[in-house]
Amino acid sequence: MQIPQHKSNRKYGFNITPMIDVVFLLIIFFLVSSHLARQESQMELTLPQASSGQDDIDLETPRLTVNVKSDGSLWLAGRPISQQQLKARFTEARDKEGENIEVRIRGSREAPYSTVEPIMLACTAAKIWKVTYAVYREEGQ
Repeated sequence: MQIPQHKSNRKYGFNITPMIDVVFLLIIFFLVSSHLARQESQMELTLPQASSGQDDIDLETPRLTVNVKSDGSLWLAGRPISQQQLKARFTEARDKEGENIEVRIRGSREAPYSTVEPIMLACTAAKIWKVTYAVYREEGQ
């Protein structure tokens, strides 16, 4: 009896199709997340003017940006949020990011102070001590 000899002419190689799929998914994820981050800092608001202040040079600090529109509505991460939900979201972010987290308040100059005060109280309740305000620099400064 003769033993069959199987010779394979197939060459073995590395299938990179799943790796390409993962890379494309990562690219899409980063494009969408960067768009949302830009969207919350580019929301059309008439910010107040200030004669003093500092330019934003620390881009490494994790930051939550709360937008306050002129009608008093609050927006966080591109979505409306109630005053009652702020403390929970701030506490969750502080637990995730640590003590170095910053909250930036972008309030319209037409918004009443009564809509900004709950943001600061929620920061205090969540033990977030770094709170900044986005303003326009006065002309000539």
